[in-house]
Amino acid sequence: MGKGGGCGRAPPPRQGMLSWGERPELAPPLDFSFCCISSIEELLRVQPRTGPLPPQPTHALRLNNNSLEALGGLPPTLEQLLVTPVQLRWLDLSFNRLTTIDPVLTSFHTLRSLQLHGNSISSLAEVDKLGVLPQLRRLTLHGNPMEEQKGYRSYVLSLLPHLTSLDFSGVTKQDREDAANARLQHGKKKWGGPGHRAPASE
Repeated sequence: MGKGGGCGRAPPPRQGMLSWGERPELAPPLDFSFCCISSIEELLRVQPRTGPLPPQPTHALRLNNNSLEALGGLPPTLEQLLVTPVQLRWLDLSFNRLTTIDPVLTSFHTLRSLQLHGNSISSLAEVDKLGVLPQLRRLTLHGNPMEEQKGYRSYVLSLLPHLTSLDFSGVTKQDREDAANARLQHGKKKWGGPGHRAPASE
């Protein structure tokens, strides 16, 4: 069952560009939260809730609390919404209706923070896709069915050892030890696939 959040009414049109000079990473997110969006293409027809009209020089994007089931077409769409889409660092997709981690997310190699909590992702194997994001440091997945599997946290951290925060909780030394031990004991092939459950941490 999808967990798409509420919808909101877009604000009146605003003109101009943010004046963030050489520090676009400090600009506030381009905000399409609570906009009743069910497809990525709709981003080009909906006005952001805050800030000036796109394209914006920010490196952050809010798409949370909508009804997205897929993310196809995101890169070309962001070409029209962001000044430098290849520099996207922060993406909030929480509280949508996603059942998988869309492979399109792996094209954003500068992504440092990804929020996917409150969706309907059931398979732990989906986390494998994020292993190609070398700069990813903060990830949220709680509120998805996968969270109910035993050993969930250790599994995610074994695949993404560079994370410093998982589900808004800092990664501890004990977390890393549990992940390393579980990885050695059980091996990748037994984790997250159909018919398998991640083992509980000791």
